[in-house]
Amino acid sequence: MLAKDIMTTNVATVAPDSSVEAISMLMLTRNISGVPVVDEKGAILGIVTEGDLILQQQSTGGTSWWLWLFSDSRTNAADYIKTHGTRADEVMTRDVITVREDAPMGDIARILAEKRIKRVPVEHDGVLVGIVSRTNLLRGMASRDEKKVLTQDDRAIRLAILHEVEAQGWITHGTLNVIVAGGVVELWGWVETEKERHALLLLARGVDGVQSVVDHLGSMPPYQQGV
Repeated sequence: MLAKDIMTTNVATVAPDSSVEAISMLMLTRNISGVPVVDEKGAILGIVTEGDLILQQQSTGGTSWWLWLFSDSRTNAADYIKTHGTRADEVMTRDVITVREDAPMGDIARILAEKRIKRVPVEHDGVLVGIVSRTNLLRGMASRDEKKVLTQDDRAIRLAILHEVEAQGWITHGTLNVIVAGGVVELWGWVETEKERHALLLLARGVDGVQSVVDHLGSMPPYQQGV
């Protein structure tokens, strides 16, 4: 499987001038631990993670004197902006590792392990088109059948389902991940209601070429539904 076969496509993003408070709320309501920062064309400028936000909360104690001795003014200024900034472009991690759509699943797993990161954005011609997380990799591994080879039909089915879900506008929380192999569709992600689950299953079964649909959808806890 390739990045385009397992990536989440309905990626939550923020603009460079988005406030830290808005980013925190978005990550909480969408049940995600990181959000890419993109410009008006969709190019990736950076990424804000839970670690970036936690660093802000831990910054009130200041820098110890012995660390200060081994730093310079530019580093101190950059660190201050990082820990006291109020906007995405002030607190984000700028050196973002990305992969292409055709990156093999094994290569992505190696990147996540070696770089000790939880997710990697997927680009096409310099524009963000998806994101692959550790969870996406695990879902891909769980769904993979060594006897099956992904075909163009499988990829067409996946795109058709994702496009139809986007057109319906149902997924405003969490993320929906669709994996297709041999005409078998696996739905992963979260739903707020059983009616939403039923609708997603009906939608997937109605796409041409689908042989069967496997439901891995979980129910969101009430506190994440704004109840």
